[in-house]
Amino acid sequence: MNILHVRNVPDDIYNRLKQLADANLRSLSAQVIEMLAQGINEEDLRLKQSEILASIHRRRFSTPENFPKSIDLLHEDRQR
Repeated sequence: MNILHVRNVPDDIYNRLKQLADANLRSLSAQVIEMLAQGINEEDLRLKQSEILASIHRRRFSTPENFPKSIDLLHEDRQR
């Protein structure tokens, strides 16, 4: 396993981490690892959602090939 040292952690963040660790019956290190894992999973989910939304946006605002233009459809309809 790798070791990660974090310096200059603000007191309020450290105290909150310690409270969470105590509440979850974890060591401070285990709590930090759990929160890092959750943060990474959330970021992966955000990226996936962003890709899905971009795909929807591309499909929604692009016209398929050989698709008739609305003006041509209107002219055709008026000629009936």
